[in-house]
Amino acid sequence: MTISLNNIGKRYNYEWIFRKINYEFTSENNYVILGSNGSGKSTLLQVIAGNLMNSEGDIKYKVKSQKSKEENSVDVENIFTHLSFCAPYLDLFEEFTLTESIEFQSKFKHFQSGLNTQQIIELTGLEKSKDKQLKYYSSGMKQRLRLAILADTPLLLLDEPTSNLDKKAIDWYQKLVTEHSKSRLIIVASNQQESEYPFCNKQLQIEDYK
Repeated sequence: MTISLNNIGKRYNYEWIFRKINYEFTSENNYVILGSNGSGKSTLLQVIAGNLMNSEGDIKYKVKSQKSKEENSVDVENIFTHLSFCAPYLDLFEEFTLTESIEFQSKFKHFQSGLNTQQIIELTGLEKSKDKQLKYYSSGMKQRLRLAILADTPLLLLDEPTSNLDKKAIDWYQKLVTEHSKSRLIIVASNQQESEYPFCNKQLQIEDYK
């Protein structure tokens, strides 16, 4: 997969969050967007995901066809079908149990490598709470569920993924990404928390584009 940012900028009212970003993301590498709190890294991730419209410039997406192995263009309106997104601020259906939540997600995107609901529950490490409603989960348990991004998508976007995780859970997160994200394009937004991106070999400093 390839994502090309061409002169990308985003503003709210008259304040520019970032401007003139020219950058290319390819599936041969993993990337981290670095910046301090409020610098715009999460906003850029949302723009890449198609959740926010950019104020200037354009984004081009190309996804490899399973049949021809060639990269075909994808419109921004359809890019959501090709990505998985995790952020601590994303809402969960808190009336669902863990089992119900995973089964609900499976109706929209296929899991990787034939994984089923029970296998994903085991991967989260939350087997003992699988029948408990999410509203009774701690913030760390909810973040584990958000991080169980095992849909078969070529793009994985992670916004401050270790938020609310303790040391043991951070180790679990790093292992999960390493084992289940091969051949995927990974883009992480982080405020210099190195535990969030040890697998990233490319960096984009958002504050270079003010």
